[in-house]
Amino acid sequence: MNLTIGTLELNKTHSAHMGTGAINTNVNVGGVNGEKKGVEKTGSFKSYLLEAVDKMNSQQLKVSALQEQVITDPDSVDIHDVTTAMAKAQMSLNLAQTVIERVVKGWTDLSQNR
Repeated sequence: MNLTIGTLELNKTHSAHMGTGAINTNVNVGGVNGEKKGVEKTGSFKSYLLEAVDKMNSQQLKVSALQEQVITDPDSVDIHDVTTAMAKAQMSLNLAQTVIERVVKGWTDLSQNR
């Protein structure tokens, strides 16, 4: 059994695999010139990078505050929340380090090609 949507043809191997709902053929995957609808263009790469560093810093500060709270008043904080916050902060720090290393590598590659 075949299903045709515009120029796309799908083969159904079993009737239970496709479900019984109607198929929406009016799917808009992009806006004008491929831009996503509902996504507002932000500033430059610099502003995006500074915003990401600020968010990473706030996660680090949150972890510090939670660790201090665990030491001063252990009953008021769930240890799982502290562990989760530490993992998030560590992941954001690793991501920031990776981005910085790649930006530096890209810059050196560009400067060597000139």
